[in-house]
Amino acid sequence: MQLSFEDRTYLVTGGGSGIGKGVAEGLAKAGANVMIIGRGADRLAATAEEINAAAPSGSVRYEPADVTNEDQIAAVVDAATAWNGRLHGAVHCAGGSQTIGPITQMDSEAWRATVDLNINGSMYVLKHAARQMVRGGGGSFVGISSIASSNTHRWFGPYGVTKSGLDHLIQLAADELGASWVRVNGIRPGLIRTELVQMVLDSPEISGDYAECTPLPRPGEVDDVANATLFLLSDAAQWITGQIIGVDGGQNLRRGPDYSAMLEPAFGADGLRGVV
Repeated sequence: MQLSFEDRTYLVTGGGSGIGKGVAEGLAKAGANVMIIGRGADRLAATAEEINAAAPSGSVRYEPADVTNEDQIAAVVDAATAWNGRLHGAVHCAGGSQTIGPITQMDSEAWRATVDLNINGSMYVLKHAARQMVRGGGGSFVGISSIASSNTHRWFGPYGVTKSGLDHLIQLAADELGASWVRVNGIRPGLIRTELVQMVLDSPEISGDYAECTPLPRPGEVDDVANATLFLLSDAAQWITGQIIGVDGGQNLRRGPDYSAMLEPAFGADGLRGVV
């Protein structure tokens, strides 16, 4: 199945690296105009230059923006829409966590910052992108969630909790916006090979445990997620909405990983079971 996005315009948050970069590159190679946003202007500029050189049939522009700043998000959505007169879709990849560790030792400020990033930031992007897609007669939004939203990941703190909130936001928006032909879906990646998780991949204990709890026992690649995302954005998925699709090698069938080898030196064995 050949997917084409010629003459279409998309917004990709977190587009300077990792999954966001992979999605932007896939869209551009299929002919799309892509606006990538993130907090680091230098990284965005380098990514845009790299993709434009590799994808002459499409075009990538960038705008620095923080997804937790609603005014900035409204402005970049307007800029993406003005590029070609319509916003056809958005992919929300920006997210993360400010803290990990036992719940009994959780940093409350870091917890709130993660909620702001993963819940409020997701709402701002969806809110403003959906407005433009409704005005344009329809479109497709894809939110990048996590396997941690459905399978407990001990000591991940607010990350899985907030990604679970994103899943519900996606389903709520899909139910509301279907009448305007705006489709809203999500993807739950498993362990994906990016710079952010290299430390995990370099740990024999943790990477081995991931392999043990994943039926297809290898780390995922950025293209695994990007390909699924492009499908959901495309006309081939025009009757799919409100779905959260696992791209995790089947890990959702088993369990979350064991990070005790990494965290026990910091918190102690008793600390990991809640003793303070």
